[in-house]
Amino acid sequence: MPVVQIKIPGTGLIHPLDDFYARAGLPVPPVAEVEPLAMPEPFRSLLVHQQDMTSTLEKFHNSRIHLRLHGKRQLEDDYFREVILELDGSNKPVEFGAIHIHLNLFPAEARHWILQEYLPLGRILNENGIRYTSRPVAFLRFASDKLINEMLGLSGAQMLYGRRNRLLDHQERPLAEIIEILPPTELKKS
Repeated sequence: MPVVQIKIPGTGLIHPLDDFYARAGLPVPPVAEVEPLAMPEPFRSLLVHQQDMTSTLEKFHNSRIHLRLHGKRQLEDDYFREVILELDGSNKPVEFGAIHIHLNLFPAEARHWILQEYLPLGRILNENGIRYTSRPVAFLRFASDKLINEMLGLSGAQMLYGRRNRLLDHQERPLAEIIEILPPTELKKS
């Protein structure tokens, strides 16, 4: 019986989001790298840091967050999912993203919660006491397309900001690679 090679997607600028677009037969939306200081607020504060997005968005919106699954696939311990992070109660979308999770680096309890597909990875890491660091690789500007607009509840052309992030364990092994895209967001008035 011949051995079948399964190709794991590469590590392009918007990996793993590009893989979901390719699998859907859709062109990738226009995207450009942005210097962190060139990002307008509140996106700079929400994206240019080394914390997980779950905690950052929950603090900004003063609400807990859950995820809604849009797509997934698993190749052994490589788990890919496309998700919308939503505020508990209102289900308002506060992030659209794609993530490649390396399941073999997680303890059984955390793997269980990841595969339940409801809690964001940041909460799972924090609640399970898993030591990690967040290392943004690139800051991005997206021109929204039909898919992104649908996921974030938007209409018309939008200029959106996001980042490509890597979560590393205490041994510097990659727990996850993530593309995080935020909808238009107003600054909170103090």
